[in-house]
Amino acid sequence: MLTFEHESEHNFAHDLEHNLAHKTNFSTPKIYDAKGDLKKRWYVYFSYRNPETGKLQRMKNIYGTAHLYKTKEDRLAVLSKYRIRLLKLLRQGYNPFADNTALFQSKNPGVKVLNAPAQPKLVEEIQPVAQPILPETTPKLEKEEKIEVIPQPTAEPKVTVPVVHVEAPNETIEKEEKVMTVKEALNFGMELKGKIVKPATLQGYSYSVNIFINWIEENRPKIKTIDQVNKKVAMDFLNHILLTSSSRNRNNYRLNLSSIMQLLEDNDIIVSNPMKKIPVMKTKPNRNKTYTKEKQEAIFEYLEKYDPILLLYIKFVSYNFLRPIEVNRLKIKDINLKSKTLQFEAKNKVFKTKLIPEILIADLPDLSNMDPEHYLFTPDAIGAEWDASETNRRDNFSKRFKAVKRHFGLDSNYGLYSFRHTFITQLYRALVKDSTPFAAKSALMEITGHTTMDALEKYLRDIDASLPNDYSHLLQKANDQ
Repeated sequence: MLTFEHESEHNFAHDLEHNLAHKTNFSTPKIYDAKGDLKKRWYVYFSYRNPETGKLQRMKNIYGTAHLYKTKEDRLAVLSKYRIRLLKLLRQGYNPFADNTALFQSKNPGVKVLNAPAQPKLVEEIQPVAQPILPETTPKLEKEEKIEVIPQPTAEPKVTVPVVHVEAPNETIEKEEKVMTVKEALNFGMELKGKIVKPATLQGYSYSVNIFINWIEENRPKIKTIDQVNKKVAMDFLNHILLTSSSRNRNNYRLNLSSIMQLLEDNDIIVSNPMKKIPVMKTKPNRNKTYTKEKQEAIFEYLEKYDPILLLYIKFVSYNFLRPIEVNRLKIKDINLKSKTLQFEAKNKVFKTKLIPEILIADLPDLSNMDPEHYLFTPDAIGAEWDASETNRRDNFSKRFKAVKRHFGLDSNYGLYSFRHTFITQLYRALVKDSTPFAAKSALMEITGHTTMDALEKYLRDIDASLPNDYSHLLQKANDQ
């Protein structure tokens, strides 16, 4: 039998390989919570493949000191730590049917090994993750776990496993294993997220995370560690956002924080993602209106005189059906006037190629002598250097257009996106005059870049692009009957 001090146990917390063989030797440890009944015993359970039968065999339940915790959150927290430690040991090769001395010494060089007979009382003092795990006849507790419980032989298998000296049962959860603070955990999640998203996207996550951290510090000062953030805390925060802003904003916070917390769950920092358990709230769609032909022409005439750069910017939205954020990303090298095409980074981060119509090419200046790495649109020139974030570049043109809206008395229902809706509506109505609706939509789909007919049809319905012919004669006919 082995013994090692509490500090040595931390050596098990190294990063581990998660790609296991197709036929694993053990089941993932699970927690039995007695359906939330604190009067019953909660524990961690798992199965290991019996080397003689080749079948998964239920091992002894791991109770530990879970019964000393009197709330569901605390009891689940301590059992979660047992489960994580056990899973790490199993992934490192711990085998309840074998002698694990060599494995233990390889992971903990220099730790003293005690003979089992010399320390008979250590079996009772063992920390749950490392206690002797022997087969026992136990009924299945989870319907989905299809394992065979093997009748136990008279002589139980002789096993040699690590035994850990632990403190008194009333020690705090933090002493058993260091738990990240709320700020540490969420910042770590941000670091991970930063490896898979662009800086502009990460900025949105960062804003949500900082607001959440500040809210906890001000409104839940007793919450210090990330494992204390449960569904109730998450719901209280989202309700705060809802009451001070809108349901759409509340959903955006839920989405951002859930994405970060999912990374924490995936990395065994938290047991479960509390945000994921909260449903999305229904919101009223905020769709920009289309401009009338007269209003659109008046805006173009005004911009041609007072802000030609903004006018060309809007024409890329109107004629090439790009989103404003996609126009902001365009560089000189993305425009190929020989092939009359442009490449751009779309909403889903995939690079797409579109044809540039002649009506837009006629408005473009000579780009041949410009630096290919310069942005096509900058505050004061076409094709110049602009050291600014994507968000700031987008905001620059949005603010410039607000001045135009004030001039024309346009409300919040109109924006740069409205030009895309306007010209797609005009194009669809022109196409459907000389063809069937399906043929018109098929041609339109190639131009707008919608990937499916369903997506295009939903978009056309949302912007009211498809309107019926005058049906007055039908009403008259109905009245005459």
